This record gives sequence, structure tokens and C-alpha cells, in this order.
Amino acid sequence: MGHAAGLRAGTRYAFSRGFKKRGYIPLSTYLTQYKVGDIVDVVANGAVQKGMPYKVYHGKTGIVYNVTQNAVGVILQKQVGNRYMEKRINVRIEHVRKSRSRDDFIRRVKENAAKRKQAKTEGIHIHLKRLPAQPREARTVSMKDNRPESIAPIAYETTI
Repeated sequence: MGHAAGLRAGTRYAFSRGFKKRGYIPLSTYLTQYKVGDIVDVVANGAVQKGMPYKVYHGKTGIVYNVTQNAVGVILQKQVGNRYMEKRINVRIEHVRKSRSRDDFIRRVKENAAKRKQAKTEGIHIHLKRLPAQPREARTVSMKDNRPESIAPIAYETTI
């Protein structure tokens, strides 16, 4: 048999609603305000077919460049061969959610600003760059209280 290659081919699980996520769409989806420059994740909602993005863009993160009454325009990067092309798509707000990808970065920027301000008042130098996990410090294990025990296997007994 042939293989259908329609518009929604291969989206059996990508566009299906999650466990206990079926039914009505929460009102917060429609009340979320999007502004130009917001970073959003494009995640298709299978309950709404109107304004649904093509399957290639499902799960991608982009920047809002246009806001209309029911939809937003999003700039995404799509890999085509050996390069990335800028693609502009219009998606209804049911298929978009605000991205949390920059939350950690913004939190770190605020913490570093506070640390820098405190270090300046104290007149000390502070290192603000992130470091990879360093090896653990060397330590000595005392054998005074913890005597090592010899462990031997117990012989297997058969009862007939």
C-alpha cells in the first residue's frame, strides 16, 4: 500500500491532546496578552484546526512580530539543507504559549546586578561567570569508628 503524504501526515501524536487535557480550552489561553518582541513556543492544539501551524513548526520557539485580534505573527528559524531560513508564520493564539526559555537568564541577570552592586559598596571583586561543576574536594575516611567487615557468601543448602 502507498503512503499518504498529506498536510497532517505523521502528526498522530504531535497534534493529539494530552492525558486529561481534552475538552474545553482554558480561558487563560485567550486572555494572555502578546506583544511584539515576546518569545513564544509554537505548540499546535489539535482541538482547534483553524490557524494551526504546519507540522514542521510544532515545538519551535520564535519571536512575535505582529499581533492581530485572534492571531499572532511569529518569526521562526527553519533548517533547510545546510542553512537556517527565517520563516514568518501567522498562528492563532490557541497554538502559541509564552516561552519560559529566558526566565533563567533574566533571573541570573537580576541576581548578578544585585551582587555587583553589593560588591561595589563593599569594595571587593566578585566573580559572576558560571563555572562547570568542579571535581569534589579530597577527603580522608576515618577507620577508627568504622571497622571494615569481611563478607563471605553463605553456602547454599538443599533440603530434600
